[in-house]
Amino acid sequence: MLIVRIQREDFDPVAEADVLTCGRTDVGAIVTFTGLCRDDGGTLNALELEHYPGMAESQLTRIAEEARARWPVQGIVVLHRYGMVAPGERIVFVAVSGSHRGEAFHAAEFLMDYLKTSAPFWKRVHLRDGTSGGWVEAKDADDSAAERWT
Repeated sequence: MLIVRIQREDFDPVAEADVLTCGRTDVGAIVTFTGLCRDDGGTLNALELEHYPGMAESQLTRIAEEARARWPVQGIVVLHRYGMVAPGERIVFVAVSGSHRGEAFHAAEFLMDYLKTSAPFWKRVHLRDGTSGGWVEAKDADDSAAERWT
C-alpha cells in the first residue's frame, strides 16, 4: 500500500496510520512522524506552504517507492499540507508499516529527510505584526542528515 496526498485541510494522524493495518495481521510495526508548525520566537502568525501540483505528488511517490525498494516495508502514507498553517497545526505526516520496527524506522527517517531537503515545497513566514518574511531556507543540518542515504 502506498498513499501520497497533498492537501489544504488538516488530517487525523491516528486514522491515517490505521489504514496501514486494516484487515492485516502481518504488520509488526508502524512508525509515524507528525510535523507541526513551530513558533520559536513567539512572532509567527502562520507559515504559507506552496508546492507545484502534480510535480510534488510525483516526486513524493517516487521517493516513497524508493523507500519500498530499499527496505521490505508493507505500507507507506505520506501527507503534506499546503496553504496557511498556524503555529501548533500539523504540516506533514509519514507512516510506515513493516514486519519489524527496524525497516519501518529507517524508511520513515529516509522519507522525512527527503521531505525536509528535496521535496518541492516552499515555506514563507507571516508574522504577527502583519508583515511577511522571506521564504525559509533549507538548514545545513537537514542536508547533512539526508546525505547519509546516498
